[in-house]
Amino acid sequence: MGHAMRSAVILEALTAMGHDVRIVVSGRAADYLGARYPSQVHRITGLTMVYEDNVVRKMKTALSNLKAAAGLPENFMTYLEMARSFSPDVVVSDFESWTYTFAKGQKVPIISVDNMQVIARCHHDEQVLRGEMKDFLLAKGIVRAKLPRCNAYLITTFFYPPVKRPRTTLHPPILRKVILDAKARVQSGEHVLVYQSGTSHESLVDELRRVDVPFRVYGLRRDLQGPLTEGNLTFCPFSEDGFIEDLATAKAVVAGGGFTLMGEAVYMGKPMFSIPLVGQFEQVLNANYLEQLGYGERAQHVTAESLTAFLERAPTYAENLTRFEHDGNQGLLSTLESAMAQAVAEGARGVD
Repeated sequence: MGHAMRSAVILEALTAMGHDVRIVVSGRAADYLGARYPSQVHRITGLTMVYEDNVVRKMKTALSNLKAAAGLPENFMTYLEMARSFSPDVVVSDFESWTYTFAKGQKVPIISVDNMQVIARCHHDEQVLRGEMKDFLLAKGIVRAKLPRCNAYLITTFFYPPVKRPRTTLHPPILRKVILDAKARVQSGEHVLVYQSGTSHESLVDELRRVDVPFRVYGLRRDLQGPLTEGNLTFCPFSEDGFIEDLATAKAVVAGGGFTLMGEAVYMGKPMFSIPLVGQFEQVLNANYLEQLGYGERAQHVTAESLTAFLERAPTYAENLTRFEHDGNQGLLSTLESAMAQAVAEGARGVD
């Protein structure tokens, strides 16, 4: 969903520039974008990742994606229909394979806009990699193979390692207008915001109960019609407005290592206690940089003791976060406009 939310920002800007846009997307993201652009969304079958108790389950992920393979013929039909009815001047991909395949097959220039390319197109010190070189090299190989030879790579990030490949630019995280507007309401309250996108992380709940702090928990109980308070925990149903308000007024954030929420927390000056998904190196890298910059901490597991110690240090992290600057997406959107014009002029040559 993070990809969909930041894509919505790009789509709004492209539409405002007067471009004729088609959107190819899968899963829940198709519902999210389809509600905003009903006549422009083309739904495809995409891959998924299965995780339980904050661990990527490789076998279940493989089985899930084998089932998803039944949708490949429909994806091919969508390709043929798109090739027949629409002739784009340029394709923009947020780490998505169908659009990349279409661009290369139709010899159309393509621009990458995502946070993943930071793994392959920037230099990372050993201090950041922390002895996880094997996982880093595997992730780097996957990222490089996913969208090679694009005309330009616009990378969104809250950390800025040295760029080592051409036509690569770094930009602050893409933020929705509701997030940019919420900055005016930012304050440090008493509660801690907890977000888990999986529903099976019960060990986390047990540890939270042992900390004498109010927690507002999103993601763990998806069948709720309204907030449910049990002791110091308030389980909240998904609500964009409610979530953003709780984020803006939180003392700190406890979440995984996903880039979207981490970028929003950094922007709002909220210290984060990050527990990256085991087996997901991109989240590990995000959390390592978060800790290196003094914006929060990375942990492999949540314990009441480690969380209590983090909250005691949170004021220092909040002070460090005042150094972070954001330009309201203007730099990225300006670079994207220039990159599209240059890509159209050059054609589908691409760059390594």
